[in-house]
Amino acid sequence: MTPTTLNGIMRAACLSVALAVTLTAGIEATHAQGIDSADAVASPGEIRRRAEARRLLRSTARDLGIRVRDLVGSPDRFPAEQNVFLQSTVAVADLDDPDAATATLRLWKGIRPNGDIAHYIITESAHFDVAQIMGLNFSPRMINGVGTEGAMEVTIDGAGRLIFPGDVDFSPTLEVIPGNPDNPDEAFPPAFVQPGAVADALWSSLVVTPAGNVFNVQQVFNSTGVHDRATAIDLEGGTVTLQLLDGFQGGQQYYYHLVTDASAPEPAAIELGVYAPRLANLPSFGVSTPESTSTLFGFSPVVNGITDLDSPERQSLGFTITQTVPGTFFPIGVGDIPAGTAERPVDPINVFPFDPVNNQGLLNNYSPMWDAHLNMWTQEAIDQGLRRRIVSFDDLRNLVEAGLVTSFAENGPSDGFVAGLNSAEAIINCPVIAQPLFSPLVGPAVPGE
Repeated sequence: MTPTTLNGIMRAACLSVALAVTLTAGIEATHAQGIDSADAVASPGEIRRRAEARRLLRSTARDLGIRVRDLVGSPDRFPAEQNVFLQSTVAVADLDDPDAATATLRLWKGIRPNGDIAHYIITESAHFDVAQIMGLNFSPRMINGVGTEGAMEVTIDGAGRLIFPGDVDFSPTLEVIPGNPDNPDEAFPPAFVQPGAVADALWSSLVVTPAGNVFNVQQVFNSTGVHDRATAIDLEGGTVTLQLLDGFQGGQQYYYHLVTDASAPEPAAIELGVYAPRLANLPSFGVSTPESTSTLFGFSPVVNGITDLDSPERQSLGFTITQTVPGTFFPIGVGDIPAGTAERPVDPINVFPFDPVNNQGLLNNYSPMWDAHLNMWTQEAIDQGLRRRIVSFDDLRNLVEAGLVTSFAENGPSDGFVAGLNSAEAIINCPVIAQPLFSPLVGPAVPGE
């Protein structure tokens, strides 16, 4: 099955989900009682996972003084044309402007190793039933991380809060020094980076609970500071607003996603995520096939695309590096934490294969743990003035076959799904939030067609 066929099927399934109400009318009652009619035919493991998920929901709803149904959200919370995948999203803003787009998510309270409160978000579940119960993206590939050194096993206290053995330090000052500060085409790889947030050796955002739930969890606020992608936070109301990054998928722009953390310091610093080295132990780089036991899925950043800020064809990691200003990006103060002053960096506009599919489709291969396969334009393409935006995996494959684009990483496993490019062996955790139906549809001329 080609990426075009796979993408088309999954895109159609995703849009049908966006237009349908998939939860039952009695959802609030079942959450409150901790039961579900499906539990009657569920396995003991499924019953335990569902009961634990409802316990977590009730705990957070109680903390926030809201109903569980308001925490979970509903498929019709947003207009169909916004095509929001993450059902529990509280609000989205400026989706028609990739330089300003944001999403507001619920804050959950967890316990840090020192006993203090950590405020975190949850975006994915590896189990379909739990994803439906909690309003999360469904990511079956995450189950492959269970039992590996890349996961973090947590416990739950009597109040229904996750207890984290690992932690995140948000106090470092972000710094990125370009490889060549005078030439964006040679800015990557950077000469030096200091991520703005660093996790310890025990922290991973792939969380495994006592009942066997597998969640994508990210701390965004604790006593050391706040996530560099946060633009507003309401601790009392239990919400955080985060910058959305732009991307391309299936020939369409506005593939809006978060960047929460990364397994290597370079992508963490460049894209303002948490550097979480434990993630590097998740399996396996360079394997994107549905039948694989990999937790990851391939995507492709462009190293040396057009860097002119005013060009409609701009797309480049190098340009993002040259525009990354040292400092704290959080724009408002919280308690004793002062406001930052740095401006939002320009998105690199990476290329992704498909949307999340939050139904029980057999073709679901989505994972927020993206395996970076860096591509770069060849010198021949640059000399001929052929650089432009790469807008889909099919587009990328055609450019590689034409000899105009090649792999940046000299080593690393090759992935046939990502045009045969080599994995850079770096994971970027990018939960996908939305891809509006009004996003620009681009159909570039492909060499040889």
